[in-house]
Amino acid sequence: MATRKLYIGRKVRELREANKATQASFAERIGISTSYLNQIENNQRPVSASVLLALAEKFQIDISEISQGDNDRLLSALTEALSDPIFENYAPNLQELKLVTQNAPGFARALISAHQAYRRNSEQLASLDDTLGRGTSASEPTPYEEVRDFFHFVDNYIHALDVAAERLAGELGIGERDSYAAMAGHLDSRHGVRIARADADDDALRRFDAKSGVLFLNPYSPLATRSFQIAFQIAEMEMEAEVAQIARSAEFRTSEAQEICKMGLRNYFAGALTLPYQAFMRAAAELRHDLELMAAHFGASIEQVAHRLSTLQRPGHKGVPIFFARIDRAGNITKRHSAAKLQFARFGAACPLWNVHQAFETPGRIIRQLAETPDGARYLCIATEISKGGGGFNAPHRRYSIALGCEVTYAQDFVYADGLELGSRTAFDPIGISCRICERTNCLQRAVPPLKRRLVIDKDVRHPLPYRIG
Repeated sequence: MATRKLYIGRKVRELREANKATQASFAERIGISTSYLNQIENNQRPVSASVLLALAEKFQIDISEISQGDNDRLLSALTEALSDPIFENYAPNLQELKLVTQNAPGFARALISAHQAYRRNSEQLASLDDTLGRGTSASEPTPYEEVRDFFHFVDNYIHALDVAAERLAGELGIGERDSYAAMAGHLDSRHGVRIARADADDDALRRFDAKSGVLFLNPYSPLATRSFQIAFQIAEMEMEAEVAQIARSAEFRTSEAQEICKMGLRNYFAGALTLPYQAFMRAAAELRHDLELMAAHFGASIEQVAHRLSTLQRPGHKGVPIFFARIDRAGNITKRHSAAKLQFARFGAACPLWNVHQAFETPGRIIRQLAETPDGARYLCIATEISKGGGGFNAPHRRYSIALGCEVTYAQDFVYADGLELGSRTAFDPIGISCRICERTNCLQRAVPPLKRRLVIDKDVRHPLPYRIG
């Protein structure tokens, strides 16, 4: 049987850049010519076994990690787009799709963007909305969607900001002392900014008065939220050059998208400052990813911890591949990222069989589930309900459910796997990604028929679903 050729140019380039090495010095370190390295990085030549071994030896990386050449996020999005009935006469196999995502990722993203514009245009025409009257183009993604896809396709990891945040966290002793006091003291001593309580009728989480040098924080917000807002202010005052450069390099269509991205980048720095990479990853291993213990250790919220776990994607020093999502009560996915094989659908709500919905029924509890997707992959899924509010009995509260999980091969790294029958296939619930692309034919919770499948209607027989899937 022939060995599959590995084209992993992007990953090799990211590893070299993370080590701040030129092509010449990097090539010399792993024992190949500069021209060969250049061809590898441009996916013109595959990586040989000897090069893989050299990478593992010189940079202490997991061969299975770097040799996984498939970009799961891009592959999932492309597969979903091509499942649309408009492509009914074209059915590429998995190998063809992998070749496209590995060797022509720009083309794949362009096709995904075109399909996204087509869907949006079709939906707007079908609902007879007033898009044309507003002068809005239906063919372009919204600024929010552009930014969401930017973070999605960079693996939700921004190396420059992450490293800078970790360096500052080390100087301030974050994780070893009171983070709130440390960051508040830093703002005061370095920038002359003091912290004050916001007025009782001010519902803003954070309000900065540049003229007086006062950062007003909502006194009714949890301590973790107030700490995060201080970290955000530090990002705004110290990282604006880096934030602006990253946003510019993304080449967004509008200034609005660029500003939304900057906000997201400041949030990223704040998360990386309050939960510094190496210390956080060590705590995750020692505490076996116990969300409550990790939140207590760092003075963070459970959502902040869960989100940060999904960003541990530093080349050469990755954490357990984790998926993370936040879902509202209508089933809409309002945050999503996956470093695992599981990828969330870009359209439609989350699968109703997923335990993330059950979490709303048992607030305050962490719900465990063993789940299997139609492709046979199995996962440990964790979900819990969170409530955001503050300000007393009459204040409005937002309720979400957050989901976190990993492939079952990593389950032993999680305290939540204790007592579960990981070796029993019957212990795994069948779930899907989205009804429109789920191939399960016998799901009683199906909301809509799958695309590209024939429906069989029998007027003489009535099953729970009014059709059979051919």
